[in-house]
Amino acid sequence: MGYPEDVLAPSEVLLVHRHPHWKTIVTAFLVGIIATAVAGAAITFISTATLANPAAIVLNILVVGLWLATMIWLVLAPLVRWGTTHFVVTDQRVMFRTGVFKRTGIDIPLLRVNTVQFEHGFIDRLVGTGTLIIESASDDPLSFKDIPHVEKVHSLIYSELHKALDKGGA
Repeated sequence: MGYPEDVLAPSEVLLVHRHPHWKTIVTAFLVGIIATAVAGAAITFISTATLANPAAIVLNILVVGLWLATMIWLVLAPLVRWGTTHFVVTDQRVMFRTGVFKRTGIDIPLLRVNTVQFEHGFIDRLVGTGTLIIESASDDPLSFKDIPHVEKVHSLIYSELHKALDKGGA
C-alpha cells in the first residue's frame, strides 16, 4: 500500500486520488529543454572558441553549474511539488495534502460540506482541468486549483454527500 491508502480509516473507501493537472508542470519541462539546449550551445561555443585551456574549463564549469542550478530550482522542484500534492476524495471526506519538507493538509468531512462549486476558463476546459471550490460549515470556501476532470470530481463529491446524508448523517 501507499499514500493515500495508508491514511484511510478501516471502513473508508477511496474514490478519487489526483495530483494537480499536468499543465502545472509543462513550464518545468519547457525550461528543462531550453536550459539544456542553451547549456549545450554554450559548451559547444566555448570548446570551439580560441580560449586558453584554463579559461575554457572555468567557463564550462560555470555553464554546467548554472544549468544544474536551473534544473534543480526550476525543473526538479516543481516536479517534486507536483508529485507530493494530493487531492483525495473518499466516501467520508475530502483530503488535500501538499509539501515536501513542510507537509500541510486539510480534511473536510463530507457531512460538513455545504456547497461544492467548480470553475474553469476556456484553456482549462480544453485541457480538462479547473478549480474546485468547497464551502464547509463555518469555514471560508476552500479553492483547489488545477484539479483534473473537475466536473466529474464535483459530481462525485455531490453524489457522495447525498449518499452520506441519506445514511442518516443529518
